Amino acid sequence: MSPIPITIVTGFLGSGKTTLLLNLLPQLRAQNPSYKLALVKNEFGDLAIDSQLASSSSISGVRELLNGCICCNLVGQLDVALDELRNTISPDRIVIETSGSAFPATLAMEVNRLAAKTQGSYVLDGVVTVIDVENWEGYEDTSYTAKIQAQYTDLIVFNKWEAAGERRLDDCRDRVGDLEVEVATVKSDMGRVEMGLVFGVDGALARSLRTEIKEGSQDHGHMNGHTNEHSHAKSHQSEVEVLSITLSGRKSATVDTEKITKLLKTAPKDEVYRIKAVLASSGPVHAPDSDGEGEKSESGRYILNWAFGRWTCTPLKTDGEEHESSQDVVLRMTMILARFESKKWKKRIEGAGFVELDGETKGDLVVEKIS
Repeated sequence: MSPIPITIVTGFLGSGKTTLLLNLLPQLRAQNPSYKLALVKNEFGDLAIDSQLASSSSISGVRELLNGCICCNLVGQLDVALDELRNTISPDRIVIETSGSAFPATLAMEVNRLAAKTQGSYVLDGVVTVIDVENWEGYEDTSYTAKIQAQYTDLIVFNKWEAAGERRLDDCRDRVGDLEVEVATVKSDMGRVEMGLVFGVDGALARSLRTEIKEGSQDHGHMNGHTNEHSHAKSHQSEVEVLSITLSGRKSATVDTEKITKLLKTAPKDEVYRIKAVLASSGPVHAPDSDGEGEKSESGRYILNWAFGRWTCTPLKTDGEEHESSQDVVLRMTMILARFESKKWKKRIEGAGFVELDGETKGDLVVEKIS
């Protein structure tokens, strides 16, 4: 059998990795209606959000690795996830979508090691990094990981440039150029990129790491400087802090959407990077740039996905059961925060009434720092 190509998609929090992936699906299906794309999704926190969104979007199989970094403490789980997909789905391609903290070179090295270990069952096709043009200037100044993701890749996708404008796009290109990055770049069209640009990259990073595997270099600390960068930043996961939030109540209870909306509107971008939630609601939590027209206000389960002041709220559609990480509660939320912000935001969530049930009963709220 031919090896299964693997594409690694990385990028800082909220850059649009999942959107890019979901926009590739219709292109693949148009070319081959029976094409099977599988996803290994690494998420911050203990709540599966993007993977549930992907599961409802015709992706053939999804395996999620939660509450850790796929290039560090979860790296040992990657082979199990890949084997499960290969044996149960037999996909035409696997995409590994990392959390915002992953180092792409280290992960690429691991994929090549597994390819060699399984006698060529997989082949690393390339590494793609998505950059949020609108917010790059802010997090590039504070995140070592964001710089590494831009440096060690085969393709950079400049995303979310439409709202920022061409001038901001040029500034972003200049700042990436200052990192001495010499790889192909493309700008997306509202999160869409031609599949021929993303798949089939076979870039320099993938080839160089594959060569090192063949030569027997499996030491993550001596890989042409790639993973030396990783070892020099052992605390890269500490660039962010994560709160896990649970709201429980009676079976028919729903979340107070007005109070949740207040949280989403007032969360400052330099303190709060992402808010993800699965919640029971009487209808979608409307974003400021949405008038709500055409949106059904039906009671049900919704996926809330917030990044840098904008958000979407879509019905949760699952062919089977909801993921265990959000089952049987009114709301499960993950807040990904800047360093040293978790203590303050834990108090705010507990005391400001942002997360409560709709009606007179507030519900049982639990807020925990998990990383």
